[in-house]
Amino acid sequence: MKTKPLTTALIAGGVLAVGTAGAFSLNPGWIKKADAPSAPAVAVKATDVQLADANTAPPAVPMLSATSGQVPDYRAIVRQYGPAVVGVTVAGTHKPETEAQGGGRGLPPGAEDDPFFQFFKGIPGFGQGMPGQGPRGGAPQQPFRGQGSGFIISADGLILTNAHVVRDAKEVTVKLSDRSEYAAKVLGSDPVTDVAVLRIDAKNLPAVRLGNPKELSVGDPVLAIGAPFGFEQTATQGIVSAKGRSLPGDAVVPFIQTDAAVNPGNSGGPLFSGNGEVIGINAQIYSHTGGYQGLAFAIPIDVALKIKDQIVATGKASHGRLGVTVQDLNQPLAESFGLKRPDGALVSQVAPGSAAAAAGLKAGDVITHVNGEALSRSGSLSSVIGMSAPGDKVRLSVWRDKSSVELDAKLGSATPADEAVADAGGDAAQGPRLGLSLRPLQPQERQQARLEGGMVVEQVSGAAERAGIEAGDVLLAINGKPVSSIEQIRGVLKSQPKSVALLVQRDGNQIFVPVPLG
Repeated sequence: MKTKPLTTALIAGGVLAVGTAGAFSLNPGWIKKADAPSAPAVAVKATDVQLADANTAPPAVPMLSATSGQVPDYRAIVRQYGPAVVGVTVAGTHKPETEAQGGGRGLPPGAEDDPFFQFFKGIPGFGQGMPGQGPRGGAPQQPFRGQGSGFIISADGLILTNAHVVRDAKEVTVKLSDRSEYAAKVLGSDPVTDVAVLRIDAKNLPAVRLGNPKELSVGDPVLAIGAPFGFEQTATQGIVSAKGRSLPGDAVVPFIQTDAAVNPGNSGGPLFSGNGEVIGINAQIYSHTGGYQGLAFAIPIDVALKIKDQIVATGKASHGRLGVTVQDLNQPLAESFGLKRPDGALVSQVAPGSAAAAAGLKAGDVITHVNGEALSRSGSLSSVIGMSAPGDKVRLSVWRDKSSVELDAKLGSATPADEAVADAGGDAAQGPRLGLSLRPLQPQERQQARLEGGMVVEQVSGAAERAGIEAGDVLLAINGKPVSSIEQIRGVLKSQPKSVALLVQRDGNQIFVPVPLG
């Protein structure tokens, strides 16, 4: 079966998880980010619980064991930790969306016919910034406002929410349960895991208690608090429906699936366990309509905290990359490779020059363990690799030619040069300023744009901006020399040229743009 363009783009952390035929039905329904509503508010369900007055002294939350069979004291959880749940209001500008252009998101041609498209349809920001595609130029920026949720994790004003809640936001306001409001600073966000960290200038704030998602079991009770459809401080309850879910486009995150009522506006809010500990961040829903239909997905809090630590320390998060495309095994495939069970990640492609290639991985290998941890599905590999840091060493147990071999790999970076700037020097040794901030194309971007190499223009200023280069262009060559790294550009600029010719791809068309450097 021919792979659709969108399907080939679903790579996270350098690992693409492709389900075998019939393994996971995506029709009907799709995943939506549970963020700001565009439709009128609807009535709150009778099972929703409004939070008590934050000034009332909260009782201690009773501790429940996973096997106790007791009903959690939701009232105590809400009274004790509800004041630490906040509303997040954002404002900014972005380009208008049009149905003819896939919702203004630059979807690749033929995406609407791809079964994975229904999973992504309606997700805010999906496909934006894809090189060489989507609306360009003339569309004016339009103001937008949105609302999500978040929760305080430290008394000095550190807050967790979803990255998609604050995406493109110029102003972020946090509203506490006592209705006081604070301007928030976005310390950083990570689109790969959909985690963002905010800070407000306040002290002695109520904070949640954090738990361990690994102690959760299917059937355990959970409680979600947030602002669904703008109804602030709303609590809904349910159970853990599944653990370790891998969703298309989010393969790094092993989602917690629940049946707690999560709706637009719940994004970024906490998911509590039965003993009142936060074990996840509510992030996505599976729905025909964009509203609750019984399936919600939360980011495990241990994943979020690992990202938080990186953002607080450096302002950004980084992810390891192995450089393989993998798929799940089914029983016939497992038998053909001499395996008794369809466990592991089947390698279908190895990226040249990647960590996987250096380690000796080959197409047809089945990765069964990472650092001694058994893999049941290919998504498990994506999670382990994506949550590792560039430079980390991993030991891979590989099934090859009906026997097991051990390989060691040193992980590369999923974004090897995101922050590299081509005009960082600007002196005699470095060359004149070009005015471009660039990053290499990721494998899925190269596939969608049908390019062998190139670099995406992240930001543009100075000479390049005056010449007409735009953010989102793909720089293919400078003075006729193909470009795949910042150093290649610096090498050309060191000769102090008075002008350079940049070959860029825009909207699927390639054009040369002369750039006078003065």
